[in-house]
Amino acid sequence: MRLFLFFCLLSVVFIQPVNAEQPSILIDNSGREIPVDIPFTRIISLYSAHTENLCRLGSEKQIIGISQSDDYPLSILDRRRFSYREDPEKFIAARPDLILVRPMIERSYPQFIKKLEQAGITVFSLQPGSVEELFDYWRTLGILTGKTNQADEMIEGFQAGLKKVRDRLAEVPPESRPKVYFESIHRKMKTFSQTGIAMYVLEQAGGINIATDARQVRKTNIAAYSKERILQHAPEIDIYLAQRGRMNPINIENILAEPGFNAIKAVKESQVFLVEESLVSRPTYRILEGIEQLNALFFPVNTN
Repeated sequence: MRLFLFFCLLSVVFIQPVNAEQPSILIDNSGREIPVDIPFTRIISLYSAHTENLCRLGSEKQIIGISQSDDYPLSILDRRRFSYREDPEKFIAARPDLILVRPMIERSYPQFIKKLEQAGITVFSLQPGSVEELFDYWRTLGILTGKTNQADEMIEGFQAGLKKVRDRLAEVPPESRPKVYFESIHRKMKTFSQTGIAMYVLEQAGGINIATDARQVRKTNIAAYSKERILQHAPEIDIYLAQRGRMNPINIENILAEPGFNAIKAVKESQVFLVEESLVSRPTYRILEGIEQLNALFFPVNTN
């Protein structure tokens, strides 16, 4: 119910029903109404999740440019790199018919977006703010690229994989599930917001979030949680989990050496683990892989 209410309140991408003779009308996170009568074929993606999802849908050939931070899949990494910090003329010269961004880019660089639109380029801003928006996000990318059937197949495959994990979890009583602190940014002592994808991954894998009182930072998936509050839960934390990647370049030794952390149950019992950021924080099909990894970590016997 909590996640459903969040979904109802949040601004998301909508698809306006139309008849067969009219184009689909998509409304992005910024309120733009974009008619889509034919698929876009020259796309620059400025968010790694957009790139990964487009490739999953089979739209790799439609991508002419990717962001500086893109790292997956390997087959796309030879594409020309672009940055929203660069001169818009570089984008215009590449002749894209669609540039995919996310709200953070639009908030921080409005003049960049304005110049692209003045040049006649379609700019579309989207990023799911919760798991409830994930499937609509994939469907929207499917409409933009003419891969609606593939988007439906992607959703069906994800649901089938999730059901396998849920079926295994049905055999595990609630009292046998580990209490977990899930770190997002070690140097700032941050965890994840309750409605974010990472917490969804944690819960679907069978873990119990210890930091349910964490305060969301702005409209992000990050939540503030001080060291003092972590240590207040020290005797309860069965597993200390941290994402590892660009946002949190951490290793287990850093966590073990953190002053005061030797009081944490998970540290005492060597139950400190890392999971790749791309598997828990990026709204792609691979969060299913993250769920499987954490499920195997939480219940090693149960998954054999």
